[in-house]
Amino acid sequence: MAVSFDPALGTYEEVALHGHEVGFQISGRGPLLVLLHGITSTSEAWREVMPQLAEEHTVIAPDLLGHGRSAKPRGDYSLGAYAAGVRDLLAVLGFERGTVVGHSLGGGIALQFAYLFPERVERLALISSGGLGKEVHPLLRAATLPGSEWVLPLMAREWSVKAGDAVRSAAAKIGIEAGPDMAEFARGYASLVDEGARDAFLHTMRSVIDKDGQRVSALDRLYLADQVPTLIVWGTDDPIIPVEHGRRAHEIITHARYVEIERSGHWPMLDAPDRFARELIEFIEQTEPFEYSDEGVRERLMRGPA
Repeated sequence: MAVSFDPALGTYEEVALHGHEVGFQISGRGPLLVLLHGITSTSEAWREVMPQLAEEHTVIAPDLLGHGRSAKPRGDYSLGAYAAGVRDLLAVLGFERGTVVGHSLGGGIALQFAYLFPERVERLALISSGGLGKEVHPLLRAATLPGSEWVLPLMAREWSVKAGDAVRSAAAKIGIEAGPDMAEFARGYASLVDEGARDAFLHTMRSVIDKDGQRVSALDRLYLADQVPTLIVWGTDDPIIPVEHGRRAHEIITHARYVEIERSGHWPMLDAPDRFARELIEFIEQTEPFEYSDEGVRERLMRGPA
């Protein structure tokens, strides 16, 4: 299905993939830049930076299946399924390759996308990314426990109906301070009032997290990214995924550009949108696109991690 849009204004479009509607924001014109949001979030997570990024790029920010205005089918919500869905969306829209940016869960999807479809990746940007360590906020671990499907509707209803001081007080008790973190966290949990979104959330969470923390790790395969231009961005005050995960990833991907944003939380693109956009644009301008080769991958696999 062809999609037309005004690059100056940007639009929200929908396409059918495998019988399910997938929504996405698209704006700008130029080299492709794909923005992947985190769990319970939507393409709106990129709202503060899309206008700047779209000045010289075609920016696509999908609502992943199970999120936002996209369909919420009973199905596969693993990282691999999400990565394949992104590949299919880009194929339908006529894009072959581009820079892939992932936030939180979207970072894990971006890593999986680069692993499964390296020929489609020019650069990789990981923002407060999942899949780089075990630790994660206890509330996310609790969501994977037996019986959480009964508790989540009550919690979501509380987040969606309470406002002001009540929400701030509840958030502070679990370590989420006022600001973009609290607003996005509350927005995400309030979305779980919808049964389809709640089921998708639980299936997604249980595929990557258990009671002990993150159970899917890309650390043992990061050496394969040694030739892919990589940007890692983290907020120093991230309460969801510790900044130490970004530092550790940088130790493994030694060529990566690493940026810590002081006093920023889990959503640095909302805490410091101008700084975030500038870092991402400079990264793209100052690096050459990755060129995939089977021989190069074979050599790295045989060599293994250092």
